[in-house]
Amino acid sequence: MVEIAKALVSEPTVLILDEPSAVLAGSDLDRLYALVRDLAARGTLVIYVSHRLAEVLDLATSIVVVKDGKVAAVTEPDRTSEDELIRLMAGRRLEQIYPDRRPGRGAARLEVSGLSRAGEFREVSLTLHAGEIVGLFGLVGSGRSELAQCLFGATQPAEGEVRLDGRPVRFRDPKRAVAAGMALVTEDRKRTGLVPGMSVRDNIALTTMHTTTRAGLIDTGRRRRAVTGMIERLRIQPPHCAGMPVATLSGGNQQKAVLAKWLLREPTVLILDEPTRGVDMATRVDLYRIVDDLARTGLAVLLISSDLTEVLGASDRVLVMNQGRITGELDPDRTTEDEVLAYSIGQAA
Repeated sequence: MVEIAKALVSEPTVLILDEPSAVLAGSDLDRLYALVRDLAARGTLVIYVSHRLAEVLDLATSIVVVKDGKVAAVTEPDRTSEDELIRLMAGRRLEQIYPDRRPGRGAARLEVSGLSRAGEFREVSLTLHAGEIVGLFGLVGSGRSELAQCLFGATQPAEGEVRLDGRPVRFRDPKRAVAAGMALVTEDRKRTGLVPGMSVRDNIALTTMHTTTRAGLIDTGRRRRAVTGMIERLRIQPPHCAGMPVATLSGGNQQKAVLAKWLLREPTVLILDEPTRGVDMATRVDLYRIVDDLARTGLAVLLISSDLTEVLGASDRVLVMNQGRITGELDPDRTTEDEVLAYSIGQAA
């Protein structure tokens, strides 16, 4: 909101907003939408870049669809639909965005009881089971990302207990968490998920250097085979990108590279913090499929997202955070976006 305010100080005649709603929800989103409409009514040209199709259809008077760096179509809200926009973005029709729910779940993988950290979250308790995707929704500042960092050993809790496969654990740093089978895809891939100046190959191989190094020397053949396998498995584009700087890939393919880095570790618990932020719809569908496949092999997944539709569509259970506490546990098949939002602002019945 401060960034937007800064842009408005000069009273621009053209305002470009690049994914402004990616980190906003609730009343902040309402204020943003009202602002955009007010600016347009007063004669400002607003270029609103977003992957959230519902808000594009609601706000825009003209829609430009970009695919692979080129304009794929120019249309208007009353002449198109979400399905048609998805087809234009993906280059093909997507019959189903979210995979079917997985039948049943396995044993408890990660059990959190009474976890607290001053100023961030309080008395958080949750359980992740093998073969399950648990969604965690919360507004900015709710403590969701801080909780992820703590579970991964990047910060330390003041109190509470964490059990991994039934054993009490206390990770003093991420290295110990990784060794125990934890993986975290952070919400800011460019700052904390990737090394932009390195190649795709080097980024994907970062977490498994110990397995491809012998006597201080890198086994380049073994590393190449492992990385190539991941590029093919996750359909990272372009197919022969291993030697390219990772910064040259699209946002969605960068996110796949981050995920590939962790999958080479074969984790048992995967925490995904805003995994589809700034990712096009076709790549989102690929990511949902990948995560679903992982869950079906027995991985326990915590999906942290500010996208209500995503949380309800991709999760088996939904947890909601407000002011550092878990305020609700909901069945995505029996709840609505409004109900989830009510829990997130502390106004649930």
